[in-house]
Amino acid sequence: MTERVVMTSDEMRRALTRIAHEVLERNKGAEDLVLVGIETRGACMAKRLAANIERFENLPVAVGTIDPAGYRDDVRRNGERPVCASHIPVDIQCRPVILVDDVLYTGRTVRAALDALMDVGRPARIQLAALVDRGHRELPIRPDYVGKNIPTASEERVSVRFREVDGEDSTIIVRTDIANGLLRGRFRAKGKRVDGRDSGSRKRHCLSPLHRGG
Repeated sequence: MTERVVMTSDEMRRALTRIAHEVLERNKGAEDLVLVGIETRGACMAKRLAANIERFENLPVAVGTIDPAGYRDDVRRNGERPVCASHIPVDIQCRPVILVDDVLYTGRTVRAALDALMDVGRPARIQLAALVDRGHRELPIRPDYVGKNIPTASEERVSVRFREVDGEDSTIIVRTDIANGLLRGRFRAKGKRVDGRDSGSRKRHCLSPLHRGG
């Protein structure tokens, strides 16, 4: 397994600062704003954003959490209504809500969180903030605020670490040994060796200039 750092602590701090400014600009201030973080690290991010906004505006910002696991479309419910596991300290009815998650991937977790939020109340509007957008969307969902767009392979994993739960701030891409093996297999399938050289290079070296082409 290999790891590659794609966001340092300072880069995460700057991204969260920028997102907080963008939230204030788009919503014309922090009045009535509610931040709801998707458990677990989306909740950490929501608290960081709220702290930034409070520091900029000198106004308290309501922060809540939501766990939409029961609303996912890959969970069988046998016709039973899902239970929303949330802790939102204020009424979100007719208030602007910023839904916060650390990594946006297929969009299915966000879709589930939207369903869960609508069972809690009917916000005036819902906006989406993500620290990392790694692509590979399976649903028509796009963030309103994003810290960094990071192209990834589907077999890779993006891990955002917050010091509140992980002891440090960083964002890494994890490539497992299985993923590395798949990558090597792709190179072989394209006629390339693992070291990056074309497997047919020796044969081409034996051809005369007439047969090598331009």
